[in-house]
Amino acid sequence: MRSCLLAAVIAAAASAAAAAPEKYLLDPSHSQVVFTYNHLGYSTTTSMFAGFEGEIMFDQEDPAASSVSVTIPLASMMTGWEPRFKDLMSENFFNASGEETITFQSTSIEVTGDTTANITGDLTINGVTKPVVLDAKLNQTGEHPMANKPWAGFDATASLLRSDFGVGAAVPFVGDEISIRISIEAMKADS
Repeated sequence: MRSCLLAAVIAAAASAAAAAPEKYLLDPSHSQVVFTYNHLGYSTTTSMFAGFEGEIMFDQEDPAASSVSVTIPLASMMTGWEPRFKDLMSENFFNASGEETITFQSTSIEVTGDTTANITGDLTINGVTKPVVLDAKLNQTGEHPMANKPWAGFDATASLLRSDFGVGAAVPFVGDEISIRISIEAMKADS
């Protein structure tokens, strides 16, 4: 009887351990945040961030138990036009020296479908923290054919008002609403 009870406890502990979230690290070469905004009603201007770091504590069995943490150097912004980058980094917008970061830390995940979820988290830009909801989709998980390790890919969208984060110069002429598209790949961390 005692050995059966011990075996049951060990099996339950092993099962609980297997179900725990596993750490995945963002692949900086295949992770981007693209953002767009309206420019005077004439065009939609696009810029992006890439090469940033982050981690996902990913629980495939219980996605709501997962979490996301990302840090993006503000200076990694790519605008496609150097004068625009300089203007965005100036006192007109971010008033940035180059060391500042944008961070996102999830606070909850609501599963909305087999491969979809709303990820709520704290977004910090320009020293201001506000809640943001990412409409996220799991694209694929599996063994990466070249890296030979578990891999996962996600897309997400969101929108925010830049004025909420103290970056509201030229509103309403330059659009206040920012549309965000995120695409990331993440690799399972080595033990």
